[in-house]
Amino acid sequence: MFRRNTSDEEETTCGASWGKVDGSSCHISYIDPLDSGVYWCESIEGSTTSNTVNITVTGGEVILQSPVLPVTEGEDVTLSCKTRPTPSDLTAGFYKNGFLIGTKPAGDMTIHHVSKSDEGLYKCHTSSHGMSRPSWIAVLDGNPTNAAPPPASASASAHVVARLVFHLVVFFPYGVSTVLMVSLYRNRPTSTAPPHRAEGRPTEDCDDLVAVSTVHHF
Repeated sequence: MFRRNTSDEEETTCGASWGKVDGSSCHISYIDPLDSGVYWCESIEGSTTSNTVNITVTGGEVILQSPVLPVTEGEDVTLSCKTRPTPSDLTAGFYKNGFLIGTKPAGDMTIHHVSKSDEGLYKCHTSSHGMSRPSWIAVLDGNPTNAAPPPASASASAHVVARLVFHLVVFFPYGVSTVLMVSLYRNRPTSTAPPHRAEGRPTEDCDDLVAVSTVHHF
């Protein structure tokens, strides 16, 4: 459902005294300055709420153009004072919560790196056309989630494990190669001399050959 806060009504629902509900939309057929205010939508149970939207309806000739949606801390915000018709010299004064915060000859003022302290109700004024209706600027926290850093002990443990894995990956092949080389060296033969032949064997072989030769000759 759609709800709003205005200068005349607080937290009223679309379809009660203003607007017409059409499915997931709310239509306002005719608006006037009294419809200026903060609008938002929420679930039927009221447990979920959207961001607020500031809508300004002006019935005069001076309009302050400002962000409709909330801005985030650190962003730049430009405010523009517009008139109908536009004069040749559009010197505008800008107000926040009723206090003058600056005068710009071109009718534009930029707030650099906004913070929560810049949140408030803004207006602009020209000498030829008068004051605009107020417009609310909401500022969101730039760091909605402050994740706590990991404990120092956990970080140190992770560092040690990482270094251990690194050393294993780098030096393990060298260790295996060294063990293999030592094993091969210890199991190598102690002598390379040819095997010793028994003396007298060649003479026996020759006698056999002579005997065979003599038998065939006979």
